Amino acid sequence: MRLLLVEDDQALATRVRAALRKTGYAVDIADNGIDAEFLGDEELYDLVVLDLGLPLRSGKEVLENWRSRGNKVLVLVLTARDAWNERVDGLKAGADDYVGKPFHMEELIARIDALIRRSHGEAAPGMRMGGIHLDEERQIATAVDGSQHQLTGTEYRLLRYFMAHPGVILSKSRLTEHVYEGDVDRDSNVIEVYVKRLRNKLGQALIETRRGQGYIFPGESV
Repeated sequence: MRLLLVEDDQALATRVRAALRKTGYAVDIADNGIDAEFLGDEELYDLVVLDLGLPLRSGKEVLENWRSRGNKVLVLVLTARDAWNERVDGLKAGADDYVGKPFHMEELIARIDALIRRSHGEAAPGMRMGGIHLDEERQIATAVDGSQHQLTGTEYRLLRYFMAHPGVILSKSRLTEHVYEGDVDRDSNVIEVYVKRLRNKLGQALIETRRGQGYIFPGESV
């Protein structure tokens, strides 16, 4: 999954990015409202963490502009801990959830995870699909035969995206948009390598190839 973190406090943004990367997210950063609004419209993000107090353009204005153009990306806003009016304004502008500053990193990550799970109709941590169980906390996948496999960061993000979109044909370009960060040289051909690795670990029937179209995770017993 690929996130956009919009925060002008460089030290905080660095800490949050490192924590999110550790849990398996690819994270891009913007430090002002103008860049954030552009990236949110031009790139495919699974969720945006948006500080409301931004230079050049406020987070509230950025969010309102996205929603006015039909951009439905999930947005978790960061507000001042005691500023109830900011929380209300953020929710009215179209935010999906909020976290007050200062915050515990565990709470932020838990709320991000919960928003993404709800958006895919999942009620609890961990994903089960096609006979595969994905432990999101430990980034371990359990195959149909019960064998467990520790996944690399890219393998984890790729498998999680497949499992969140069962039965959908996913092109290489779409997969790279959601698996890699914006400052990475995203070669779509590398996706073939990681698909092969997942098949070797979890079964050759795990992911189907649709020639000329991409890949599909059937979401059925494999």
